[in-house]
Amino acid sequence: MIRQDNRMAIEAREAPHAVARQQELIASRIAPLVARLRDVSPRVVVTCARGSSAHAATFAKHLVERRLGLPVAAAAPNITSVYGGSLRLDGQFFLAISQSGGSNDLVEQAAAARGSGAVTACLVNEEESDLAAQCEFVLPMAAGPEFAVPATKTFIASLAALARLVALWSQDPALDEALARLPERLFRAAELDWSRIIDAFSRAESLVAIGRGPTLAIAREAALKLKETANLHAEAFSSAEFLHGPVSLVSPLYPILMLTPTDVAAIGMRRLAEDLRAKGAALFTTDREDETRSRLPTLAPDHPETDAICLIQSFYTMAARLAAARGVDVDRPRHLQKVTRTR
Repeated sequence: MIRQDNRMAIEAREAPHAVARQQELIASRIAPLVARLRDVSPRVVVTCARGSSAHAATFAKHLVERRLGLPVAAAAPNITSVYGGSLRLDGQFFLAISQSGGSNDLVEQAAAARGSGAVTACLVNEEESDLAAQCEFVLPMAAGPEFAVPATKTFIASLAALARLVALWSQDPALDEALARLPERLFRAAELDWSRIIDAFSRAESLVAIGRGPTLAIAREAALKLKETANLHAEAFSSAEFLHGPVSLVSPLYPILMLTPTDVAAIGMRRLAEDLRAKGAALFTTDREDETRSRLPTLAPDHPETDAICLIQSFYTMAARLAAARGVDVDRPRHLQKVTRTR
């Protein structure tokens, strides 16, 4: 396989090492947080994040609602940073996610949540950040320095950390065991060749990524990366939401990347895939039961949540090559910088 020597591709290949390193570093941080959560027994989880970290929060929503039965809502940081308001979060769980921990609106929202009586935690790569200073519990991504503007290994490390938190909180040994196998699987996922989609994507003006359950967050991250790294307009939808309007966009000139989960949600996505092909869609799927040439290679299923994480590892490898095919320097994406500070 041809490898791109840009910073993004190099750091993406470091993700398995980051996840392995995190396994040892984060356990002592998660245990007291879970003990506190069991004691407080929150009725709702509120997340706060931007960009790729917001997609990690989508993954957290799936994990918590699926494994713990608690509703998860995304906070609007501007309620605090712009409008000067606060949320009534006494006894609830507030979780902020940020690679840098430096965005003012997240910092202010975390401070307000803690002041309202919430159990506050942040998942950060920069443990000495302003966000970390405002939270009672700090969970390290342990990804190491990330210099590329498009986040890769920090996103994967975020998903792994969130899965570790939920595995302990929900007392799910199967997920915990799958996480122990994840670093080696990520190594193999990075070597899978998704280049068959490069030609269709490089010629497209717009495209869509579709996910469901554990892969909705992956679809959203994939769509963002196509914007950031290849200057391609891409949007993400759940397979159900796609039928509520966006399906009217389907044509042979509108590529679709379907990130099929390895759980029961795959059944509905297979029906959608059949319908989209009947409509003439340029469809690419990760479904191992798909017998067409549009199927992308994936690892054998292990656990639905960690299988989803492996999909974005394979995608990142392809995204670096797609950017090169479109003549985009992913180390210098236009109009972007590594740390984005908003209020």
